[in-house]
Amino acid sequence: MEVLLAKPRGFCAGVDRAIAIVERALALQGAPIYVRHEIVHNKYVVDDLRAKGAVFVEELDEVPAGSTVIFSAHGVSLDVRREAEARGLKVFDATCPLVTKVHVEVAKMREAGREVVMIGHEGHPEAEGTMGQSSDGMYLVETEEDVARLEVKSPESLAYVTQTTLSMDDAARVVAALKKRFPSIVGPKKDDICYATQNRQDAVKVMAPMCDVVIVVGSPNSSNSNRLREVARNLGREAYLVDKADEVRPEWIAGKRSVGVTAGASAPEVLVHDVIHRLQELGARRVRELEGIEERVTFPLPKSISGHA
Repeated sequence: MEVLLAKPRGFCAGVDRAIAIVERALALQGAPIYVRHEIVHNKYVVDDLRAKGAVFVEELDEVPAGSTVIFSAHGVSLDVRREAEARGLKVFDATCPLVTKVHVEVAKMREAGREVVMIGHEGHPEAEGTMGQSSDGMYLVETEEDVARLEVKSPESLAYVTQTTLSMDDAARVVAALKKRFPSIVGPKKDDICYATQNRQDAVKVMAPMCDVVIVVGSPNSSNSNRLREVARNLGREAYLVDKADEVRPEWIAGKRSVGVTAGASAPEVLVHDVIHRLQELGARRVRELEGIEERVTFPLPKSISGHA
């Protein structure tokens, strides 16, 4: 049995930056440092930072007055920012710059008098943060069926944005449905789905046809990891999402000649190596990394924290 490794896979620049912000804050100020929501959607990463002194909370009222709080890579609503300011909390913002780009787009669209349709997953923190960039004039859709049911006040003054971690194929279908129903709708100048999401989905599209089964390393609440599994399944391959190596079940790969492995943008490479080792224990004889894009994107740390270096 051969193991094929997708390239690229694993950490993206936004995740690297978010983790670095928490680690830098801990080094500068000591524990505890409070983080609103999981900094990135990966259990291993969150548990590691928790062990170093990060305290993860869902709402700001769990943060003691005068403390330091970090906003997760998924971004937050304007109300959360106002609440932090009103309570005098020291804020380090780990929002991914590509999510911030979407927030800026929403602000400009609303200033231009347009209502905004967001294509995203209800309940996901990125969708909640983006929807919270305006107090009104925002609509969330996830599927073509949602578009068919959508009632807006100003169909002639409509714009759309997307969550950065969507399936490119699904998003394209929803955008097409929006354009068909609302011909005058406008989108962002540049696609909102982030480079890392696109690259990882493209890599799975290359890898999956060469495999009998695909294993995606990522946590169950990771949107981009779930999308990678969907991409593989849409190509007719068995595909499974695992948080860690011991979740790989022997029956998944029994009799298989080729197993593909990739990882979501919030999953560290150490977990990929653990999964490879597990597959070798189960009979894999060869490991081969496929050719793919070499990502060189980096995002600088916020001046508020990098200035303390």
